[in-house]
Formats: sequence, structure tokens, C-alpha cells
Amino acid sequence: MSMEKLKKDIESLIGLRLTGRQCAAFQRYEQELIEWNARFNLTAIRESEDIRTKHFLDSLSCMLAFREKIPATLVDVGTGAGFPGIPLKIILPDLKLTLIESVRKKANYCEHMVKVLNLDNVEVVQARAEEVGQNLAFREKFDWAVARAVAGLPTLIEYLLPLVRVGGAMLAQKGESGPAEAHAADKAAHLLGGKLRQIRQLNLPGVVEDRYLIIFDKVAATPSNYPRRVGQPTGKPLS
Repeated sequence: MSMEKLKKDIESLIGLRLTGRQCAAFQRYEQELIEWNARFNLTAIRESEDIRTKHFLDSLSCMLAFREKIPATLVDVGTGAGFPGIPLKIILPDLKLTLIESVRKKANYCEHMVKVLNLDNVEVVQARAEEVGQNLAFREKFDWAVARAVAGLPTLIEYLLPLVRVGGAMLAQKGESGPAEAHAADKAAHLLGGKLRQIRQLNLPGVVEDRYLIIFDKVAATPSNYPRRVGQPTGKPLS
């Protein structure tokens, strides 16, 4: 996939036309990711075409969830090499973005990309999601919390909803298991102040597997004992 094809696919998927500066940012992002991957094994996706589709385009599909109102503040939990947060920041320059990543080499890469791309109002936090969710500097402070390929949905809900203000929302990017996970997470969502809003199916060019955007609104405050201690949301998911 050429950068020109990426531009066309982004315009087709979310109705956005990239500027020259944004195209240059994605090209630099791709170049840096390939170089760092050779040394640090940040992501299993290594080919340019896959990076553009499965990282960049997939990340920007989150814009379909923001149709009603673009967020002012967003937290990306388990961001890895910056997905979906940094691509969203490239096209939403006014976004105040927080990236949460527990693995130091990945957090270092995110900090590097923030500097290389000259992105302002981006904070990289190297910590576990459970710790951040109990930190009053972050708890219930964000319009949106997002995550991609991090954990099962009941676990993700416990990571994300404590970070979202009442009236905000969380978004989980999921594969084919998305609808089943969403319905299995009803109890966890209710317990943590969430309500399922939408399961949106989408198809990415060149990707056989269906993709889903799972959106929960934050309708009530999360009880103070959630998220639980590190390891418990994954070891004993709410059900």
C-alpha cells in the first residue's frame, strides 16, 4: 500500500483528507517504527503495507466513534508503539493525549515519536493500568479512554472506565469476538458505571477479519475499589 492509497483509504473510511504535513508525519512514523522494530521488537507487524493498514488505518477507524463530538482529552491504555493514540493525535492536533504503557521499551519509543513528530499536549506514562486508574491525577479525568488488542472486554472495562469522566465514553477495538465479548461484559460494565452504546462493525481494506468498535458510555461514577490490584482484572475478570 502506497502512502497515496493510505490517503484514499482514510478518506473513504472516515471522510478525512490528509494534509501534506500529516502524510509526512505518517511516513516518518512508519520509518521510525521499522528501524526500532529491528532492534527492540516492538510489534509483530513489520511490513510497510501492514503498518499502514493494520496500525495507521485501524487506529484512525476510532474516528467513526467520535462522530457526534471530537474528544478534547483521550487516554490510550496499553498503547504499545503508540496505537491508536499517536495516529489520532496526528489528525487531531488539539487533542490532549495520555499514553499508558507498562513496558519500558515501548514507552521509550512513544516518547521518542512524540519528540520526532513535535507533538504537544502528549503525556507518556510508564505504569500498569490498574495503578493509573487509582491515581487521582488521572481517575475520571478523560472524555474518552481507548484500547486495542490489550485484553478481554471485562478486563478492558476495568482498565478504562475508571479513567473516564461521567458523561464520557470508552472504546475497545476488537476482532471477530467483539460482539460476543460485549454481551458477556454487561455485568462488569454496569458495576463500573458503564452502559453499552454501540457495537459497530467495519471492514479494513486488505484485512479479512471483521473489526468492531465497542463503545460504552460512562453513566455513573466507578466505585472507588475499582480497578482492583495489579493482576486481578486479568486473573479474575469481572463476570
